[in-house]
Amino acid sequence: MLVDSHCHLDQLNLQPYNNDLSHALEHAQKNGVGHFLCVCITLRDFPTVLHLAKSYDNVSATVGLHPNEKDIDHEPTAADLIALGDDPKVIAIGETGLDYYRTEKTEWQQARFRQHIHAAKTLEKPLIVHSRQAKEDTLRILQEEAAVSGVLHCFTEDWEMAVKAMDLGFYISFSGIVTFQNAKNLQAVAKKIPLDRMLIETDSPYLAPHPYRGQSNEPAYVRFVAECIAALRGITVAELAEATTHNFCTLFKVNLGKSNDV
Repeated sequence: MLVDSHCHLDQLNLQPYNNDLSHALEHAQKNGVGHFLCVCITLRDFPTVLHLAKSYDNVSATVGLHPNEKDIDHEPTAADLIALGDDPKVIAIGETGLDYYRTEKTEWQQARFRQHIHAAKTLEKPLIVHSRQAKEDTLRILQEEAAVSGVLHCFTEDWEMAVKAMDLGFYISFSGIVTFQNAKNLQAVAKKIPLDRMLIETDSPYLAPHPYRGQSNEPAYVRFVAECIAALRGITVAELAEATTHNFCTLFKVNLGKSNDV
């Protein structure tokens, strides 16, 4: 069984599925994807994210505010995040982190990141970290705040950052970007990462893998990420699925049962 460890089910393009999420999830299941982590990026959307998780046994939720979100009425405190995240269907805090690609000012992003880390530590739930062009500050803040566990999602950085993140207790998650023909450096990292520290994801509806690059992404396409990494490592897709699903269960403290049917 494959797990899509990072997707935004509330934002999927459901037109091919008669605007019915259950049909999209059924299509994913036919492609061997058995569980979905629906990741929150704005607090105004959290009620929808949580509702989806409570509507499907094979969907879990997170709570968090993406670092690119600026137009908000209230900057969440750790207490706010703790109150929202204290639900059994919420298995992680995030996504959170730093993104300097579109923003020059960083102080407010860093403060927000620290609030998420505090909440995660209090709830004893892992962090889902977004880091774009913010390698040094991401690692520094994780160290300064003594972040306990989590995952660097949609990883696009170098081997050095991967090693330092793993030394802090974090997992590394690969998205469809790893399937791109021009992603040779990232593919080299995916080949070297210890199998027991790896997750896979779609980040759907964004970043569709080859051969669907440029189109709307969906959870079923996590299979292409698995196939690409398995080929890079010279192992079977079933082996890759078993390892990454086990890692997901270990990190997020969930029991999904056993299935190698991919």
